[in-house]
Amino acid sequence: MNRNLYRAFLLLTFLVLNGLILYGLSALWSYLNTGADRATMLHLPAQLTANYIPKVIWSPLKNEGRSMEQQTLQELERDYIKAWYVRNNALETNNHYGVQDYYTDSARVKIFDILDFNKENNTYIKTTTVEHHPTLEFYSADGKLAVLTDKNIQIHKEVFVDDIAVLKKASESTFKVMLLLEDGFWRIRHMVEIENEDHENKVESLPLQAFKTDIANSKGLNYYPKDNPWNMFGKRFNDTIIDNDFKKINSIGLNTIRIFVPYETFEKAVIDEEKLGQLKQTMDLAAKNGLKVTVTLFDFYGDYSLSDWTLTHRHAEKIVNALKDHEALLAWDIKNEPDLDFESRGKENVLSWLHQMIFEIRKWDTKNPITIGWSSPEAAIELLKEVDIVSFHYYRKPDDFKEAYTTLKNTVGTKPMVLQEYGYSSYSGLWNGYLGSAQDQADYYKEMQTVIEEENLPFLLWTLYDFEEVPNAVVGRLPWRKSQQKHFGIIDSHGELKPAYHHIIK
Repeated sequence: MNRNLYRAFLLLTFLVLNGLILYGLSALWSYLNTGADRATMLHLPAQLTANYIPKVIWSPLKNEGRSMEQQTLQELERDYIKAWYVRNNALETNNHYGVQDYYTDSARVKIFDILDFNKENNTYIKTTTVEHHPTLEFYSADGKLAVLTDKNIQIHKEVFVDDIAVLKKASESTFKVMLLLEDGFWRIRHMVEIENEDHENKVESLPLQAFKTDIANSKGLNYYPKDNPWNMFGKRFNDTIIDNDFKKINSIGLNTIRIFVPYETFEKAVIDEEKLGQLKQTMDLAAKNGLKVTVTLFDFYGDYSLSDWTLTHRHAEKIVNALKDHEALLAWDIKNEPDLDFESRGKENVLSWLHQMIFEIRKWDTKNPITIGWSSPEAAIELLKEVDIVSFHYYRKPDDFKEAYTTLKNTVGTKPMVLQEYGYSSYSGLWNGYLGSAQDQADYYKEMQTVIEEENLPFLLWTLYDFEEVPNAVVGRLPWRKSQQKHFGIIDSHGELKPAYHHIIK
Protein backbone atom coordinates (compact mmCIF):
# COMPACT_ATOMS: atom_id res chain seq x y z
CA MET A 1 0.00 0.00 0.00
CA ASN A 2 2.76 2.46 0.94
CA ARG A 3 4.70 1.61 -2.24
CA ASN A 4 1.63 2.32 -4.40
CA LEU A 5 0.97 5.63 -2.70
CA TYR A 6 4.59 6.63 -3.22
CA ARG A 7 4.40 5.77 -6.92
CA ALA A 8 1.15 7.71 -7.33
CA PHE A 9 2.71 10.73 -5.62
CA LEU A 10 5.75 10.64 -7.94
CA LEU A 11 3.51 10.34 -11.02
CA LEU A 12 1.30 13.25 -9.91
CA THR A 13 4.36 15.40 -9.18
CA PHE A 14 5.78 14.57 -12.64
CA LEU A 15 2.51 15.60 -14.34
CA VAL A 16 2.21 18.88 -12.38
CA LEU A 17 5.81 19.89 -13.12
CA ASN A 18 5.40 19.16 -16.82
CA GLY A 19 2.15 21.13 -16.86
CA LEU A 20 3.83 24.15 -15.27
CA ILE A 21 6.71 23.96 -17.75
CA LEU A 22 4.32 23.85 -20.72
CA TYR A 23 2.30 26.77 -19.31
CA GLY A 24 5.49 28.80 -18.87
CA LEU A 25 6.66 28.10 -22.41
CA SER A 26 3.21 28.98 -23.76
CA ALA A 27 3.15 32.30 -21.86
CA LEU A 28 6.66 33.16 -23.08
CA TRP A 29 5.73 32.39 -26.69
CA SER A 30 2.61 34.53 -26.39
CA TYR A 31 4.60 37.42 -24.93
CA LEU A 32 7.24 37.27 -27.68
CA ASN A 33 4.59 37.30 -30.38
CA THR A 34 2.52 40.16 -28.93
CA GLY A 35 3.32 43.87 -29.13
CA ALA A 36 4.10 45.49 -25.80
CA ASP A 37 1.29 47.39 -24.15
CA ARG A 38 2.17 50.96 -24.97
CA ALA A 39 0.81 52.38 -21.77
CA THR A 40 2.90 49.93 -19.77
CA MET A 41 5.97 50.49 -21.92
CA LEU A 42 5.79 54.23 -21.36
CA HIS A 43 4.83 53.98 -17.65
CA LEU A 44 1.76 56.10 -18.26
CA PRO A 45 -1.16 56.49 -15.85
CA ALA A 46 -3.90 54.03 -16.74
CA GLN A 47 -6.50 56.80 -16.97
CA LEU A 48 -4.33 59.29 -18.86
CA THR A 49 -6.69 59.90 -21.75
CA ALA A 50 -9.67 60.24 -19.42
CA ASN A 51 -8.12 63.06 -17.39
CA TYR A 52 -7.63 65.65 -20.11
CA ILE A 53 -9.87 66.08 -23.15
CA PRO A 54 -9.53 69.56 -24.67
CA LYS A 55 -11.43 70.38 -27.84
CA VAL A 56 -9.21 69.86 -30.91
CA ILE A 57 -10.27 71.39 -34.24
CA TRP A 58 -7.93 70.69 -37.17
CA SER A 59 -7.66 72.94 -40.20
CA PRO A 60 -8.20 71.15 -43.55
CA LEU A 61 -5.04 69.28 -44.56
CA LYS A 62 -3.09 71.30 -47.13
CA ASN A 63 0.40 70.61 -45.85
CA GLU A 64 3.64 70.50 -47.77
CA GLY A 65 5.40 67.18 -48.30
CA ARG A 66 3.63 63.86 -48.03
CA SER A 67 -0.11 63.56 -47.59
CA MET A 68 -1.06 62.38 -44.12
CA GLU A 69 -3.44 59.48 -43.65
CA GLN A 70 -6.41 59.99 -41.31
CA GLN A 71 -5.25 57.26 -38.94
CA THR A 72 -1.80 58.83 -38.71
CA LEU A 73 -3.38 62.20 -38.01
CA GLN A 74 -5.37 60.66 -35.16
CA GLU A 75 -2.20 59.12 -33.71
CA LEU A 76 -0.38 62.43 -34.03
CA GLU A 77 -3.23 64.26 -32.26
CA ARG A 78 -3.38 61.65 -29.50
CA ASP A 79 0.34 61.89 -28.70
CA TYR A 80 0.42 65.67 -29.08
CA ILE A 81 -2.44 66.16 -26.60
CA LYS A 82 -0.88 63.65 -24.21
CA ALA A 83 2.33 65.70 -24.39
CA TRP A 84 0.37 68.75 -23.22
CA TYR A 85 -1.17 66.73 -20.40
CA VAL A 86 2.23 65.47 -19.25
CA ARG A 87 3.62 69.01 -19.41
CA ASN A 88 0.69 70.43 -17.41
CA ASN A 89 1.00 67.70 -14.80
CA ALA A 90 4.76 68.21 -14.52
CA LEU A 91 4.36 71.96 -13.96
CA GLU A 92 1.88 71.31 -11.15
CA THR A 93 3.89 68.60 -9.41
CA ASN A 94 7.46 69.66 -10.38
CA ASN A 95 8.00 66.00 -11.21
CA HIS A 96 9.83 64.73 -14.31
CA TYR A 97 7.50 61.76 -14.55
CA GLY A 98 6.36 61.01 -18.12
CA VAL A 99 8.15 63.92 -19.80
CA GLN A 100 10.75 61.72 -21.51
CA ASP A 101 7.96 59.66 -23.09
CA TYR A 102 6.57 62.60 -25.09
CA TYR A 103 9.53 64.94 -25.57
CA THR A 104 12.88 64.29 -27.25
CA ASP A 105 16.19 64.79 -25.42
CA SER A 106 16.65 68.46 -26.31
CA ALA A 107 13.01 69.41 -25.69
CA ARG A 108 12.79 67.76 -22.30
CA VAL A 109 15.93 69.56 -21.06
CA LYS A 110 14.09 72.89 -21.22
CA ILE A 111 11.16 71.48 -19.28
CA PHE A 112 13.43 69.93 -16.68
CA ASP A 113 15.19 73.26 -16.16
CA ILE A 114 11.85 74.97 -15.50
CA LEU A 115 10.76 72.24 -13.09
CA ASP A 116 14.02 72.30 -11.16
CA PHE A 117 13.91 76.10 -10.89
CA ASN A 118 10.31 76.08 -9.69
CA LYS A 119 10.99 73.32 -7.18
CA GLU A 120 13.96 75.21 -5.78
CA ASN A 121 11.79 78.33 -5.35
CA ASN A 122 8.79 76.44 -3.93
CA THR A 123 6.70 77.41 -6.95
CA TYR A 124 4.24 75.36 -8.96
CA ILE A 125 1.84 76.12 -11.81
CA LYS A 126 -1.64 74.77 -12.36
CA THR A 127 -2.57 75.04 -16.01
CA THR A 128 -4.88 73.62 -18.62
CA THR A 129 -5.75 74.20 -22.24
CA VAL A 130 -9.38 74.33 -23.27
CA GLU A 131 -9.22 74.38 -27.05
CA HIS A 132 -6.61 73.71 -29.77
CA HIS A 133 -6.69 74.74 -33.44
CA PRO A 134 -3.77 72.90 -35.09
CA THR A 135 -2.77 73.24 -38.74
CA LEU A 136 -0.43 70.63 -40.26
CA GLU A 137 2.30 72.56 -42.08
CA PHE A 138 4.65 69.75 -43.17
CA TYR A 139 4.84 65.95 -43.18
CA SER A 140 8.08 64.35 -44.32
CA ALA A 141 8.30 61.77 -47.10
CA ASP A 142 9.58 59.11 -44.71
CA GLY A 143 6.63 59.72 -42.35
CA LYS A 144 8.82 60.48 -39.35
CA LEU A 145 8.65 64.27 -39.02
CA ALA A 146 5.66 66.58 -38.75
CA VAL A 147 5.40 70.32 -38.22
CA LEU A 148 2.22 72.01 -37.06
CA THR A 149 1.04 75.43 -35.96
CA ASP A 150 -1.42 75.39 -33.08
CA LYS A 151 -3.27 78.70 -33.18
CA ASN A 152 -5.21 80.45 -30.46
CA ILE A 153 -4.78 77.82 -27.79
CA GLN A 154 -6.95 78.86 -24.85
CA ILE A 155 -4.69 78.53 -21.81
CA HIS A 156 -5.71 79.03 -18.18
CA LYS A 157 -2.96 79.29 -15.59
CA GLU A 158 -2.60 79.72 -11.84
CA VAL A 159 0.83 80.33 -10.26
CA PHE A 160 1.48 79.40 -6.63
CA VAL A 161 4.45 80.41 -4.47
CA ASP A 162 4.68 78.83 -1.01
CA ASP A 163 1.19 77.42 -1.67
CA ILE A 164 -0.24 80.92 -2.09
CA ALA A 165 -1.83 81.89 -5.42
CA VAL A 166 0.06 84.89 -6.78
CA LEU A 167 -1.21 84.96 -10.37
CA LYS A 168 -4.31 83.88 -12.23
CA LYS A 169 -4.29 84.39 -15.96
CA ALA A 170 -6.17 83.44 -19.11
CA SER A 171 -4.43 83.82 -22.45
CA GLU A 172 -4.46 82.78 -26.08
CA SER A 173 -1.19 81.54 -27.50
CA THR A 174 0.06 80.20 -30.80
CA PHE A 175 2.77 77.55 -30.90
CA LYS A 176 4.95 76.20 -33.68
CA VAL A 177 5.62 72.53 -32.96
CA MET A 178 7.93 69.93 -34.54
CA LEU A 179 7.30 66.27 -33.74
CA LEU A 180 9.40 63.18 -34.49
CA LEU A 181 8.11 59.63 -34.81
CA GLU A 182 10.25 57.52 -32.47
CA ASP A 183 9.61 53.99 -31.24
CA GLY A 184 6.17 54.05 -32.86
CA PHE A 185 4.85 57.23 -31.24
CA TRP A 186 5.20 60.97 -31.74
CA ARG A 187 7.52 63.04 -29.53
CA ILE A 188 7.80 66.82 -29.47
CA ARG A 189 11.22 67.94 -30.75
CA HIS A 190 10.69 71.70 -30.72
CA MET A 191 7.84 73.75 -29.23
CA VAL A 192 8.08 77.52 -29.66
CA GLU A 193 5.50 80.05 -28.54
CA ILE A 194 5.22 82.64 -31.31
CA GLU A 195 2.30 84.70 -30.03
CA ASN A 196 0.81 85.32 -26.62
CA GLU A 197 -1.78 87.76 -25.41
CA ASP A 198 -3.98 88.06 -22.35
CA HIS A 199 -7.45 86.90 -23.10
CA GLU A 200 -10.80 87.07 -21.37
CA ASN A 201 -13.69 84.95 -22.56
CA LYS A 202 -16.36 87.62 -22.43
CA VAL A 203 -19.90 86.40 -21.99
CA GLU A 204 -22.97 88.57 -22.43
CA SER A 205 -26.48 87.42 -21.65
CA LEU A 206 -28.99 86.92 -24.45
CA PRO A 207 -31.61 89.61 -25.11
CA LEU A 208 -35.11 88.58 -24.07
CA GLN A 209 -36.32 88.39 -27.67
CA ALA A 210 -33.71 85.71 -28.37
CA PHE A 211 -35.40 83.24 -26.00
CA LYS A 212 -37.41 80.67 -27.88
CA THR A 213 -39.59 79.99 -24.81
CA ASP A 214 -41.63 82.08 -22.38
CA ILE A 215 -39.92 82.25 -18.99
CA ALA A 216 -42.32 84.75 -17.41
CA ASN A 217 -45.26 82.34 -17.28
CA SER A 218 -43.34 79.41 -15.83
CA LYS A 219 -44.88 77.73 -12.82
CA GLY A 220 -43.83 74.28 -11.82
CA LEU A 221 -41.71 72.08 -9.61
CA ASN A 222 -38.45 70.21 -9.23
CA TYR A 223 -39.11 66.63 -10.25
CA TYR A 224 -38.02 63.19 -9.10
CA PRO A 225 -40.10 59.99 -9.28
CA LYS A 226 -41.54 58.98 -5.92
CA ASP A 227 -39.77 55.64 -5.58
CA ASN A 228 -36.28 56.55 -6.86
CA PRO A 229 -35.48 60.16 -6.00
CA TRP A 230 -31.95 61.29 -6.89
CA ASN A 231 -31.66 58.05 -8.87
CA MET A 232 -33.94 58.68 -11.81
CA PHE A 233 -31.80 57.28 -14.63
CA GLY A 234 -30.27 53.88 -15.16
CA LYS A 235 -31.75 50.51 -14.20
CA ARG A 236 -34.59 52.10 -12.22
CA PHE A 237 -35.71 54.35 -15.09
CA ASN A 238 -39.43 53.81 -15.72
CA ASP A 239 -40.99 55.77 -18.56
CA THR A 240 -44.53 54.72 -17.63
CA ILE A 241 -44.22 56.17 -14.12
CA ILE A 242 -42.64 59.37 -15.47
CA ASP A 243 -45.36 59.73 -18.11
CA ASN A 244 -48.09 59.34 -15.48
CA ASP A 245 -46.36 61.85 -13.20
CA PHE A 246 -46.08 64.37 -16.04
CA LYS A 247 -49.78 63.92 -16.81
CA LYS A 248 -50.51 64.62 -13.15
CA ILE A 249 -48.29 67.73 -13.09
CA ASN A 250 -50.04 69.10 -16.17
CA SER A 251 -53.49 68.27 -14.82
CA ILE A 252 -52.96 70.25 -11.62
CA GLY A 253 -52.12 73.40 -13.60
CA LEU A 254 -48.32 73.41 -13.67
CA ASN A 255 -46.36 73.82 -16.89
CA THR A 256 -42.66 73.49 -16.01
CA ILE A 257 -40.31 71.00 -14.39
CA ARG A 258 -36.64 71.03 -13.43
CA ILE A 259 -34.63 67.82 -13.72
CA PHE A 260 -31.07 66.94 -12.77
CA VAL A 261 -28.17 65.25 -14.55
CA PRO A 262 -25.87 63.57 -11.98
CA TYR A 263 -22.31 64.03 -13.26
CA GLU A 264 -20.80 60.85 -11.85
CA THR A 265 -23.74 58.61 -12.75
CA PHE A 266 -23.70 59.84 -16.36
CA GLU A 267 -20.02 58.76 -16.55
CA LYS A 268 -18.54 62.27 -16.57
CA ALA A 269 -16.98 63.18 -19.93
CA VAL A 270 -17.78 59.88 -21.62
CA ILE A 271 -21.56 60.05 -21.11
CA ASP A 272 -23.45 56.80 -20.75
CA GLU A 273 -25.43 56.46 -24.00
CA GLU A 274 -28.22 54.52 -22.32
CA LYS A 275 -28.72 57.25 -19.72
CA LEU A 276 -28.53 59.95 -22.40
CA GLY A 277 -31.26 58.09 -24.25
CA GLN A 278 -33.35 58.04 -21.06
CA LEU A 279 -32.81 61.78 -20.67
CA LYS A 280 -34.06 62.35 -24.23
CA GLN A 281 -37.03 60.10 -23.53
CA THR A 282 -37.84 62.18 -20.43
CA MET A 283 -37.79 65.32 -22.58
CA ASP A 284 -40.11 63.64 -25.10
CA LEU A 285 -42.55 62.73 -22.34
CA ALA A 286 -42.47 66.30 -21.06
CA ALA A 287 -43.29 67.64 -24.53
CA LYS A 288 -46.09 65.09 -24.90
CA ASN A 289 -47.64 66.34 -21.64
CA GLY A 290 -47.24 70.06 -22.35
CA LEU A 291 -44.35 70.67 -19.95
CA LYS A 292 -41.20 72.76 -20.40
CA VAL A 293 -37.96 71.57 -18.83
CA THR A 294 -35.04 73.28 -17.14
CA VAL A 295 -32.10 70.86 -17.32
CA THR A 296 -29.52 71.08 -14.54
CA LEU A 297 -26.33 69.88 -16.23
CA PHE A 298 -24.23 69.23 -13.12
CA ASP A 299 -25.56 67.67 -9.97
CA PHE A 300 -23.33 66.03 -7.35
CA TYR A 301 -20.25 67.71 -8.79
CA GLY A 302 -17.79 69.71 -6.70
CA ASP A 303 -14.24 69.72 -8.08
CA TYR A 304 -13.86 72.90 -10.23
CA SER A 305 -10.06 72.48 -10.51
CA LEU A 306 -8.35 73.44 -13.77
CA SER A 307 -7.31 69.85 -14.33
CA ASP A 308 -10.99 68.87 -14.38
CA TRP A 309 -12.24 71.56 -16.76
CA THR A 310 -11.95 69.70 -20.05
CA LEU A 311 -13.81 66.68 -18.67
CA THR A 312 -16.75 68.82 -17.57
CA HIS A 313 -16.73 70.61 -20.93
CA ARG A 314 -17.09 67.33 -22.81
CA HIS A 315 -19.89 66.26 -20.43
CA ALA A 316 -21.84 69.47 -21.05
CA GLU A 317 -21.07 69.53 -24.78
CA LYS A 318 -22.61 66.13 -25.43
CA ILE A 319 -25.78 66.85 -23.45
CA VAL A 320 -26.25 70.36 -24.86
CA ASN A 321 -25.80 69.22 -28.46
CA ALA A 322 -28.19 66.32 -27.88
CA LEU A 323 -31.01 68.45 -26.43
CA LYS A 324 -30.56 72.03 -27.65
CA ASP A 325 -33.22 71.75 -30.38
CA HIS A 326 -35.74 69.85 -28.27
CA GLU A 327 -39.16 71.48 -28.12
CA ALA A 328 -39.48 70.86 -24.37
CA LEU A 329 -36.23 72.61 -23.41
CA LEU A 330 -36.76 75.81 -21.41
CA ALA A 331 -33.26 76.62 -20.10
CA TRP A 332 -29.86 75.26 -19.14
CA ASP A 333 -29.13 75.34 -15.42
CA ILE A 334 -25.39 74.85 -15.09
CA LYS A 335 -25.00 73.75 -11.49
CA ASN A 336 -27.17 73.19 -8.46
CA GLU A 337 -26.20 75.51 -5.58
CA PRO A 338 -22.52 76.05 -6.47
CA ASP A 339 -22.16 78.79 -3.84
CA LEU A 340 -22.29 76.09 -1.15
CA ASP A 341 -18.84 75.07 -2.43
CA PHE A 342 -17.30 78.54 -2.06
CA GLU A 343 -15.74 77.77 1.31
CA SER A 344 -14.44 74.27 0.57
CA ARG A 345 -13.33 74.81 -3.04
CA GLY A 346 -12.58 78.53 -3.11
CA LYS A 347 -14.99 81.13 -4.41
CA GLU A 348 -12.72 82.22 -7.27
CA ASN A 349 -12.26 78.64 -8.44
CA VAL A 350 -16.01 78.03 -8.50
CA LEU A 351 -16.80 81.31 -10.28
CA SER A 352 -14.04 80.76 -12.85
CA TRP A 353 -15.41 77.32 -13.66
CA LEU A 354 -18.95 78.67 -13.99
CA HIS A 355 -17.83 81.58 -16.16
CA GLN A 356 -15.94 79.29 -18.53
CA MET A 357 -18.83 76.82 -18.65
CA ILE A 358 -21.23 79.58 -19.70
CA PHE A 359 -18.76 80.62 -22.40
CA GLU A 360 -18.52 77.04 -23.70
CA ILE A 361 -22.28 76.39 -23.68
CA ARG A 362 -22.94 79.60 -25.57
CA LYS A 363 -20.65 78.33 -28.37
CA TRP A 364 -22.79 75.21 -28.74
CA ASP A 365 -26.22 76.78 -28.21
CA THR A 366 -27.02 80.38 -29.13
CA LYS A 367 -30.79 80.22 -28.55
CA ASN A 368 -31.61 78.75 -25.15
CA PRO A 369 -31.12 80.78 -21.94
CA ILE A 370 -28.54 79.84 -19.31
CA THR A 371 -28.96 80.12 -15.56
CA ILE A 372 -27.34 78.99 -12.30
CA GLY A 373 -29.27 77.58 -9.33
CA TRP A 374 -27.94 79.71 -6.47
CA SER A 375 -28.85 78.57 -2.96
CA SER A 376 -30.07 81.98 -1.76
CA PRO A 377 -31.11 85.44 -3.00
CA GLU A 378 -27.88 86.87 -1.61
CA ALA A 379 -25.72 84.50 -3.68
CA ALA A 380 -27.67 85.18 -6.88
CA ILE A 381 -25.90 88.49 -7.47
CA GLU A 382 -22.87 86.54 -8.76
CA LEU A 383 -22.26 86.48 -12.53
CA LEU A 384 -25.26 88.71 -13.21
CA LYS A 385 -23.92 89.88 -16.56
CA GLU A 386 -23.27 86.36 -17.79
CA VAL A 387 -26.52 84.53 -16.96
CA ASP A 388 -29.71 85.02 -18.96
CA ILE A 389 -32.02 84.19 -16.04
CA VAL A 390 -31.35 84.87 -12.36
CA SER A 391 -32.40 81.76 -10.42
CA PHE A 392 -32.35 81.49 -6.64
CA HIS A 393 -33.55 79.17 -3.89
CA TYR A 394 -35.32 80.12 -0.68
CA TYR A 395 -35.98 77.90 2.36
CA ARG A 396 -36.17 80.55 5.08
CA LYS A 397 -39.20 82.08 6.80
CA PRO A 398 -41.92 83.43 4.49
CA ASP A 399 -42.00 86.65 6.57
CA ASP A 400 -38.57 87.60 5.23
CA PHE A 401 -39.06 86.55 1.62
CA LYS A 402 -40.39 89.75 0.11
CA GLU A 403 -37.58 91.86 1.53
CA ALA A 404 -34.90 89.45 0.30
CA TYR A 405 -36.54 89.20 -3.10
CA THR A 406 -36.94 92.98 -3.46
CA THR A 407 -33.29 93.56 -2.59
CA LEU A 408 -32.22 91.11 -5.27
CA LYS A 409 -34.69 92.51 -7.80
CA ASN A 410 -33.33 96.03 -7.35
CA THR A 411 -29.84 94.71 -8.12
CA VAL A 412 -30.89 92.57 -11.06
CA GLY A 413 -32.99 95.15 -12.86
CA THR A 414 -35.01 93.94 -15.84
CA LYS A 415 -33.39 90.54 -16.25
CA PRO A 416 -35.81 87.59 -15.77
CA MET A 417 -35.87 86.00 -12.33
CA VAL A 418 -37.05 82.57 -11.19
CA LEU A 419 -37.66 81.26 -7.68
CA GLN A 420 -36.12 77.92 -8.62
CA GLU A 421 -36.49 76.05 -5.33
CA TYR A 422 -38.56 76.66 -2.24
CA GLY A 423 -40.65 74.55 0.04
CA TYR A 424 -41.46 73.38 3.55
CA SER A 425 -41.36 69.93 5.15
CA SER A 426 -44.52 68.57 6.76
CA TYR A 427 -42.50 66.12 8.86
CA SER A 428 -43.80 65.57 12.37
CA GLY A 429 -41.92 63.07 14.50
CA LEU A 430 -39.32 62.34 17.11
CA TRP A 431 -36.62 64.43 15.44
CA ASN A 432 -38.57 67.70 15.58
CA GLY A 433 -40.56 67.04 18.74
CA TYR A 434 -43.73 66.30 16.75
CA LEU A 435 -44.05 70.03 16.09
CA GLY A 436 -44.47 69.88 12.30
CA SER A 437 -47.63 69.18 10.33
CA ALA A 438 -49.16 69.20 6.87
CA GLN A 439 -51.10 72.31 7.94
CA ASP A 440 -47.85 74.15 8.76
CA GLN A 441 -46.71 73.33 5.25
CA ALA A 442 -49.98 74.65 3.85
CA ASP A 443 -49.62 77.89 5.81
CA TYR A 444 -46.09 78.30 4.43
CA TYR A 445 -47.29 78.01 0.85
CA LYS A 446 -50.25 80.27 1.46
CA GLU A 447 -47.92 83.06 2.56
CA MET A 448 -45.29 82.40 -0.11
CA GLN A 449 -47.77 82.16 -2.98
CA THR A 450 -49.29 85.49 -2.02
CA VAL A 451 -45.98 87.26 -2.63
CA ILE A 452 -45.23 85.18 -5.72
CA GLU A 453 -48.55 86.14 -7.29
CA GLU A 454 -48.15 89.81 -6.36
CA GLU A 455 -44.71 89.91 -7.98
CA ASN A 456 -45.70 87.69 -10.93
CA LEU A 457 -42.61 85.63 -10.13
CA PRO A 458 -41.98 82.37 -12.01
CA PHE A 459 -41.57 79.51 -9.55
CA LEU A 460 -40.47 75.88 -9.21
CA LEU A 461 -41.42 74.43 -5.84
CA TRP A 462 -39.73 71.51 -4.08
CA THR A 463 -41.29 68.98 -4.79
CA LEU A 464 -44.11 66.79 -6.15
CA TYR A 465 -43.94 63.78 -3.80
CA ASP A 466 -42.94 62.81 -0.31
CA PHE A 467 -40.17 60.21 -0.49
CA GLU A 468 -39.72 56.97 1.40
CA GLU A 469 -35.93 57.01 1.04
CA VAL A 470 -33.35 59.81 0.81
CA PRO A 471 -29.74 58.92 -0.14
CA ASN A 472 -27.01 59.88 2.31
CA ALA A 473 -25.29 61.89 -0.43
CA VAL A 474 -28.16 64.40 -0.39
CA VAL A 475 -28.30 65.53 3.25
CA GLY A 476 -25.93 63.19 5.06
CA ARG A 477 -26.67 60.37 7.52
CA LEU A 478 -28.20 62.40 10.35
CA PRO A 479 -31.75 61.07 10.88
CA TRP A 480 -33.31 64.45 11.72
CA ARG A 481 -32.11 65.86 8.39
CA LYS A 482 -33.17 62.85 6.36
CA SER A 483 -36.57 62.75 8.05
CA GLN A 484 -37.23 66.40 7.16
CA GLN A 485 -36.16 65.85 3.55
CA LYS A 486 -38.68 63.04 3.05
CA HIS A 487 -41.73 65.25 3.54
CA PHE A 488 -41.41 68.23 1.16
CA GLY A 489 -43.95 66.94 -1.37
CA ILE A 490 -47.39 68.38 -2.08
CA ILE A 491 -48.53 64.76 -2.56
CA ASP A 492 -47.82 62.25 0.18
CA SER A 493 -46.12 58.88 -0.32
CA HIS A 494 -49.56 57.21 -0.67
CA GLY A 495 -50.55 59.49 -3.55
CA GLU A 496 -52.92 61.70 -1.54
CA LEU A 497 -52.98 65.47 -2.02
CA LYS A 498 -51.71 67.41 0.98
CA PRO A 499 -53.34 70.68 2.12
CA ALA A 500 -50.46 72.72 0.65
CA TYR A 501 -51.57 71.73 -2.83
CA HIS A 502 -54.67 73.95 -2.63
CA HIS A 503 -52.60 77.09 -2.02
CA ILE A 504 -50.41 76.49 -5.06
CA ILE A 505 -52.97 75.56 -7.67
CA LYS A 506 -55.99 77.88 -7.87
